[in-house]
Amino acid sequence: MASSKNNTMVFLFLLVTLLIGSSSAQLSTNFYSKSCPKLYQTIKSTVQSAINKETRMGASLLRLFFHDCFVNGCDGSLLLDDTSSFTGEKRAAPNVNSVRGFEVIDNIKSAVEKACPGIVSCADILAVTARDSVVILGGPNWNVKLGRRDARTASQGAANSSIPAPTFNLNRLISSFSAVGLSTKDMVALSGAHTIGQARCTTFRARIYNETNNIDSTFARTRQNSCPRNSGSGDNNLAPLDLQTPSKFDNNYFKNLVNKKGLLHSDQQLFNGGSADSIVRSYINNPSSFNSDFVTAMIKMGDIRPLTGSNGEIRKNCRRRN
Repeated sequence: MASSKNNTMVFLFLLVTLLIGSSSAQLSTNFYSKSCPKLYQTIKSTVQSAINKETRMGASLLRLFFHDCFVNGCDGSLLLDDTSSFTGEKRAAPNVNSVRGFEVIDNIKSAVEKACPGIVSCADILAVTARDSVVILGGPNWNVKLGRRDARTASQGAANSSIPAPTFNLNRLISSFSAVGLSTKDMVALSGAHTIGQARCTTFRARIYNETNNIDSTFARTRQNSCPRNSGSGDNNLAPLDLQTPSKFDNNYFKNLVNKKGLLHSDQQLFNGGSADSIVRSYINNPSSFNSDFVTAMIKMGDIRPLTGSNGEIRKNCRRRN
């Protein structure tokens, strides 16, 4: 009798340990199927409208999800405005004057709140919005795991230290992604998100003026035309991250790298005689493997330290705590 009771206690302990240790297991693709059945169509119509107004917004919305997940997990903390008790992530070095699309998220949240008030987290809205942006711009589709809750705080310090910088070399990129449980292959696949969108002059100025190895000279001169050498002049001038099809989700980003036309230093590091070269070549030769690996990596990234169960909250307004 005592033995049976002990066995039951051990089983319950292991079950609780398993649930606590793997919070991502509590996410599911049908999380809102009953509580908010119109969620997907509500989000997608707003995302489609935003991209119709400005194609670049698709890349910006996808990037919001990256920059949220890399800082203390996918918890919507990036969306919080500063308060008297904490300085948020929006003004961290990787984000200030750079991350954008917050108004679109506000619009999506308003629409979702009308459809099913108090049900869907801002963190989950970011996850679905990222997927929809990729699909609308011609990329692969996937089933998004949901059930995240929203953080009640944010950390500028964590944003400054956790988000990979455009100046990183390959080893630092690998380490940065590894720190959140993502492999080198995941890192290269996720970097392929740079097949869409644009970057500011400040992020690539050093590459086009100071680097001579592994950069096409004609490409560098072309970029210099809209990005002056001196800091403070033209800092916010934009250039496409993918030279060929900056508004279409495809594998041309990787083709640019082989031709020494990666815009950011960190981009070109993926094809620079290192361990990532073979992955880049495989994505050029087999676009479907890029799409497949990108989907796998996006799902893995969405599993980074989510708040579930009774942790966090479901924000009514993504910019502030309830």
